[in-house]
Amino acid sequence: MIYELRQYTLLPGRRDTLIELFEREFVETQEAVGMRVSGTFRVQDAPDRFAWLRAYPSMSARKASLEAFYDGPVWLAHRDAARVTMVDTDDVLLLHSVGAEPPEWERPAVGAGEPPPALYVATIYHVEDGFSAFFAREVAPVLVEAGVPPIACLETEHSENNFPRHPIRTGENVFVWFARFETAEDEREVELPMLKPRLTAAPERILLRPTARSAMR
Repeated sequence: MIYELRQYTLLPGRRDTLIELFEREFVETQEAVGMRVSGTFRVQDAPDRFAWLRAYPSMSARKASLEAFYDGPVWLAHRDAARVTMVDTDDVLLLHSVGAEPPEWERPAVGAGEPPPALYVATIYHVEDGFSAFFAREVAPVLVEAGVPPIACLETEHSENNFPRHPIRTGENVFVWFARFETAEDEREVELPMLKPRLTAAPERILLRPTARSAMR
């Protein structure tokens, strides 16, 4: 599967406005043209950040689905309302799965109430080629033993961006793994000293609180 990890910076106080619009208008309508909105999240401790994970069966399917949605009536009707909440939408990693896919539950209906209590942590490593095999062999067992098993692992998809209206981050090689905690209070980091010689930049941890209709719950 092909994934986009999309991180948006929004105008102060506009995150809930975008989430309400997104969950009402942009979930089923994207999935109707072949995409999967896997997870939608408030970034914890960053009140103007919204992150979401979108999936496609292939790069060719990505192109067809994005053209269908962004040239279609729903986006054209609501794009201005979405755009006025946004400062930047170009922080996008194009990825493919290596091993487990992000888990998904049944999505609640439009108008769902409270978000689930779970917390996801997306950890982004800047790495050289071949890192995914090292992670599976040397790192994942340590995380499992510590009670923080990786529930999904993704790495950079180096195909050309076939929907250039939406920029993606280029010139990077990253590995992203997700952990899930039942509540924010359960969140913890595991010391992984074997990583240091393998990373080309400091790692980034993004704490993600699922929205009310997120399929990752």
